[in-house]
Amino acid sequence: MRRRAGRLLLAGAGVLLAAGLLVALLRPEWLLEGEYARLRWLAGAQEKTLHAAGHRWAYLESGRADAPLIVLVHGFTGLKEGWLPLMRELQDEYRLIAPDLPGWNESERQPGADYGVEAQAERLADFLAALDAPTALLVGHSMGGFTAGLTAAAHPGRVPKLVLMSAAGVRFEINDFARQVLAGEHPFAVTDRASLHRYLALIFSDPPFVPWPVDEALARRRRASLEFEREVLDRTHREPQAFLLETRLHALTMPTLLLWCRDDRVIDVSAADVFAAGLPHSQTVILEGCGHMPPMERPGEVADALRRFAGGAR
Repeated sequence: MRRRAGRLLLAGAGVLLAAGLLVALLRPEWLLEGEYARLRWLAGAQEKTLHAAGHRWAYLESGRADAPLIVLVHGFTGLKEGWLPLMRELQDEYRLIAPDLPGWNESERQPGADYGVEAQAERLADFLAALDAPTALLVGHSMGGFTAGLTAAAHPGRVPKLVLMSAAGVRFEINDFARQVLAGEHPFAVTDRASLHRYLALIFSDPPFVPWPVDEALARRRRASLEFEREVLDRTHREPQAFLLETRLHALTMPTLLLWCRDDRVIDVSAADVFAAGLPHSQTVILEGCGHMPPMERPGEVADALRRFAGGAR
């Protein structure tokens, strides 16, 4: 009887293993979605949607409903789930909203629409207006910082405090990434698992372990958006559009936090000096030992910096 029970257990384990391999081969996206669900659970985040600026926006919300609102804006090729490590750190103290910008990920993309930074900045202003509470902090990362900065310049009443994190939009000491972009290349392009891991090595100082088949699922998603990415890159990161925010720094009169990682190989840390020179009401925090993704590489330190900067907004 025991021998038979053992054979049944082994057979059951074999069936489960075979099923798992079948899912990995045919539906790797399910495993990716499972990881996102785990991260949402840790951050106490829920998936929601709203309509603003003629688009359906998908966003994540976590934290206390009665707390000051922080809106988190992702960058080029980013997504709302990239904020989940930071949302986990801050969920007990703030209300946190992280949208997918229109055109990206799960938010609506309309054929022929302009998804460059100026158009997105106006859409972001409409999104902020559609929320049921005033924003305490608007936080933008990379191209999201470019977008948030333009929103704040055009609509300062909606942005009492601004955080520019590894933000694009100004000149900086040229690096390999900038040379490639200005030459018309797409250094963030992902077409397969190998190029995904090269991309991760560029944006992270210490790239996270992404096993097969999750890396395959991520590569499939990025490959499907490759032409869209190229269009946005051409609109946003070529001269003269690439430095548009630098021409509007005079309009950013609100308190602003500049937050960078020392080892950023995408937007060089020298950009923080350019922002600081044009923003008299700014303060700068430089983190050590991380790259272009401080919310994911150093969520605890980023959370501490936001708490200190929020001050009276808490």
